[in-house]
Amino acid sequence: MVKKIIAKFEVEYLQVLKHNGRFYPNLIPKLPESDIQKMYELMLLSRKLDEKMLALQRQGKIGTFAPVKGQEASTVGSAYAMGYQDWFFPSFRENPAYITRGLPAEFTLLYHGGDERGNQITPGVNAFPIAVPVGSQTLHAVGFAYGLRLQGKDSACITYFGDGATSEGDVNEAMNFAGVFNLPVVFICQNNQYAISLSRKNQTNAETIAQRAIGFGIKGIQVDGNDIFAVYRATKEALERARNDEGPTLIECVTYRMADHTTADDSSRYRSSREVSFWKKRDPLLRLELYMLKKKIQNYNYFDDIEDVISERVESIVARGESYPPPNVEDIFKFTYKEMPWFLKEQLEELKKTIK
Repeated sequence: MVKKIIAKFEVEYLQVLKHNGRFYPNLIPKLPESDIQKMYELMLLSRKLDEKMLALQRQGKIGTFAPVKGQEASTVGSAYAMGYQDWFFPSFRENPAYITRGLPAEFTLLYHGGDERGNQITPGVNAFPIAVPVGSQTLHAVGFAYGLRLQGKDSACITYFGDGATSEGDVNEAMNFAGVFNLPVVFICQNNQYAISLSRKNQTNAETIAQRAIGFGIKGIQVDGNDIFAVYRATKEALERARNDEGPTLIECVTYRMADHTTADDSSRYRSSREVSFWKKRDPLLRLELYMLKKKIQNYNYFDDIEDVISERVESIVARGESYPPPNVEDIFKFTYKEMPWFLKEQLEELKKTIK
């Protein structure tokens, strides 16, 4: 018997706040004005810290890092939607999520300066350390979510990854496993249009990344990733679904990496200035600023003043990071296992003798 299975599908797209500050009133999340202002300040802090880190890297004070400029709405908006009991599993471009969730910002300076103390997670901040191997953190999130399910916890997990990571087996295996076991996971793809230098159109022939969810039997949605309200709304709904045992969700945030892939990259070699200019007009900070002015949440004086306030805060963050005493050589061996095994003890003693 030959039988045709006809499959038809549509992918929902969500935009609440347009790039010119106009919005769809019925879609605006019910947030106090104080929360909207805080979201703006978190994005601005992330932007200013990013710029400062670039200067520090050029001075040789920290190593290579992945700038987040242009993607602040995707990370702050989703992290802001999380409940205190939820967990997140980042890749290497989620500093704004760490800051939003309350991790001391100086930790990111330590980490990128080669100091593993920057990888510690403050108690109460439900997050895992930075994952550099592309896509591996999605498996960690799914495994952790399985553990939450077994323990009967009322919590969900968020995991972040880029559009390039969707070509990795890890990400597809994670979504498949999450779908099969109906796990409380929200997959957030920050589609910033490039996998290092490979453009989105050369990564997949699919119309959207969100539609991949259909193949795994989970919910998928594409959102305007530079619209913090759309990201917040979609993430909040997905987390509620996850906690209510309604399964995982894939959220594709269509955003743009306005800076280089890392500080070792030169994006001018593979994208035009015209393209970058197009996306600069869709800057997530500018968009929310226009909305706040239209709604009279704040005035022009506030935006002038907050720039200085945040800049001073960034300088304080750097000062705290630079005030840390030099790390102890034993730290290299201490944090791999709960209890140091015999072979690491031997290596530590050998290192001490060599130093002496």
